[in-house]
Amino acid sequence: MKMPEVLKVILKYGIAGMMVIISIVPFYVLLYLSLNSPSGSMFQSIFLMPDFHLNNFADAWEGSKLGKAMMNSIIITFSAVAVIVFVASSAGYSIARFRSKGNIAIFNTLLACLMIPAIIITVPLYTLMKSIDGINTHWAMILLTATNALPLSVFLYTSFIRTQPKEIEESAVIDGCTYFTAFWRVTFHFLRPVTSAVVILTGLGIWNNYGQAVFFLQSQEMRTIPLAVSMFFQTYGAKWNLMAAAALIGLAPAVLAFLVFQRYFIKGITAGALKG
Repeated sequence: MKMPEVLKVILKYGIAGMMVIISIVPFYVLLYLSLNSPSGSMFQSIFLMPDFHLNNFADAWEGSKLGKAMMNSIIITFSAVAVIVFVASSAGYSIARFRSKGNIAIFNTLLACLMIPAIIITVPLYTLMKSIDGINTHWAMILLTATNALPLSVFLYTSFIRTQPKEIEESAVIDGCTYFTAFWRVTFHFLRPVTSAVVILTGLGIWNNYGQAVFFLQSQEMRTIPLAVSMFFQTYGAKWNLMAAAALIGLAPAVLAFLVFQRYFIKGITAGALKG
């Protein structure tokens, strides 16, 4: 290998290594603080070895009432993601397979919605939610978060389905299936990559939703993980070990979900977005 090529390889792996370190360090510091004893200093040694004070997690769980918040987040996130997958995949299939002026207009309208910042529509949304008695309810938050995620989800499904061959579903239609049953029995099984991408992107966004939850979930019984952790920070602002433990508990389900679906994540994003 020539010297310039060696330098290129060293530079490439050096930059990649630095990116990995930069990404890992904040998570390690969070883990270190969550395992540190209450009496210990924030950074006790250069090697950052914690005291493994596991009681921090129990204290944070009890003090921040994360149990109820966790259940609220699970109900809202799982229900909203189910709605998103059903509606977005169906709409994406219709737009991709049946090109008409109406479908094109709907698709372009959804793309235009991607450019609207969420903060702009907060006031009219609050007025609407209040008029339909949706404040402090699961069903209203589910519909709200699902609707917010539909434009991107429909775009990904539409672009991905356009790359898939039509022959299999056309054979199912010839055998007596309707296009609806052909989609759910045949085509949908090939959409696992883009479905995983949609589940991760929308699920993480809904799980971490703070800006809208703080307006529409004002009751203590309806708080989600971000709201509960935020209130906990305001109460125990000087106790870094408890704050880090609460943050780590709230982060854990999102990380686990990503690990489950990450196998198809990149494939779904690239095939759905780039080939479309």
